[in-house]
Amino acid sequence: MADPTTYADDSRLHDALALLRREAPVHWVEAPGFRPFWAITRHADVMEIERQPELFLNAPRSVLVPSAMERWIAEHGTNFHTLESMDGTEHRMVRGIGADWFNPRAMRRMDGRVTELAKRYVDRMLSFDGECDFVTDIAVHFPLYVILSLLGLPESDFPRLLSLTQELFGNADAESGRGRDPQDFIAVQQDLFGYFNRLTADRRATPTEDLASAIANARVNGEYLSDFDAASYYILIATAGHDTTSATIAGGLQALMENPGQLERLKADPGLLPSAVDEMVRWVTPIKCFLRTAVEDYELRGVTIRKGDALLLSYPSANRDEDLFDDPFLFDVARTPNRHLAFGFGVHYCLGAVLAKMETNAFFAELLPRLDSIEAAGAPELSATNFIGGLKHLPIRYKLRPGGSTSS
Repeated sequence: MADPTTYADDSRLHDALALLRREAPVHWVEAPGFRPFWAITRHADVMEIERQPELFLNAPRSVLVPSAMERWIAEHGTNFHTLESMDGTEHRMVRGIGADWFNPRAMRRMDGRVTELAKRYVDRMLSFDGECDFVTDIAVHFPLYVILSLLGLPESDFPRLLSLTQELFGNADAESGRGRDPQDFIAVQQDLFGYFNRLTADRRATPTEDLASAIANARVNGEYLSDFDAASYYILIATAGHDTTSATIAGGLQALMENPGQLERLKADPGLLPSAVDEMVRWVTPIKCFLRTAVEDYELRGVTIRKGDALLLSYPSANRDEDLFDDPFLFDVARTPNRHLAFGFGVHYCLGAVLAKMETNAFFAELLPRLDSIEAAGAPELSATNFIGGLKHLPIRYKLRPGGSTSS
């Protein structure tokens, strides 16, 4: 549950999670190098906890990191202060800063731009002469461009922010991370804070009509966000806002390649695309877990959770729960209903869920009608991460028809 390499091996991960669901769905974990926690693996139990944010808090430990890194962060005061670490009134007020930018009405205004960018990146596949690494060449760039454009950042900065995002979420991965020492992780944080502190100063001096300006100039209880809190907000939007979607797009394409009958079914009936997108999100589950802390003793499935205990909500496990999903290990583009928890639930439901589904829908709506054939051109590779991630490489070979190109 704690080992990042587990999440780089889907079979190992899901065998372990299925065992826990059967034998010990509420399981005490003492992993070497980590503070202990309860692993919550059933969909119903994750929902029970998510429905009671007053009893199970995000603070003080919302993300699973090694004890040594926790101590280092506490000593140096460099931990992010983002929505996933907030509770109650503070969470509600800070979430409200960006909520209007991500509601369905605002997303409808973005639909044309997202469609235009989807065409650009499907067209880009033509430039690779029928073979590419879909993750590094296509999937990571399209949602990055969308979210950073929404923030109003210059395109020249996109490669740097992509690199920092990969180092942040892939810090445990030998290829993606800057290093395994806490100092390396802190250095990535400091680079991100430095960039976004400069952005805050710029937008306060010269306000614009973008999300970055809205964050920089927002007031909570009559006061600006601190530079630290503003930078944390930017980091949440700019990093999680694209890394999760790129993982869904890449993992969704892999699932279609490995299930050619479902690929042909979706190509024959584009009306299935909304349900297919939800199935891709369930299948990939880019966010692996969040932690909650119990504020009082609580009984769950006959197990007593003590006040102060941490609970790890395992979203990949909840999304393959046999009690809720028919044939949970079947990738089904027409799965309805699909009550997955990949976006969380309740007051902490993902702020960017509508945008993530819009982007995924737009990309496959452009790709599938133009796709004549596709196959693996090498072994796919998953990132080693126990927080956010998915495929880091997906070599593919394909035949793609030209379409109307776009420019911007």
